[in-house]
Amino acid sequence: MLRWLVAILFLANLLAFVFASGLLGALPASGEREPSHLNRQIHPDWLTVQPVSTADATDQAVVGGPAPVARVQASTLGQ
Repeated sequence: MLRWLVAILFLANLLAFVFASGLLGALPASGEREPSHLNRQIHPDWLTVQPVSTADATDQAVVGGPAPVARVQASTLGQ
């Protein structure tokens, strides 16, 4: 009984993989999700990219740099 259950679950997973990978062709829902999304934007040309100033850059994390050292003072505990 358990062998049949494992076999059925294996076949169901194989079938789901075939459908998800698109081996049988593209699904109808695989097109654009919101085709009119770009048409509904209001003044998309007004959007500009500005560089970060040095004052604002101090708050930004440095990717790939060393981890910051915690400013904590340690002392021995007396008993």
